[in-house]
Amino acid sequence: MLTIVIVVLHIMVSLALVFLILMHSGKGGGLSDMFGGSVGQAAAGSTVVEKNLDRITITVAIIFAFTTVTLALRLH
Repeated sequence: MLTIVIVVLHIMVSLALVFLILMHSGKGGGLSDMFGGSVGQAAAGSTVVEKNLDRITITVAIIFAFTTVTLALRLH
């Protein structure tokens, strides 16, 4: 039963991680441009939205790593 819960959590975290990574800006703009950021803001540094996106992405990546290791140990 616990393995099923971990697998479902792992799938949801995987999809969230893909979505969050795709939300990050590339070399030519990205999230800041999507939400109305101007060229001046992009040149000045990361916006608050981008910093929060980074934090959320790191948190989801840590959860993904934890569920991966947990599944590997349970299914071994």
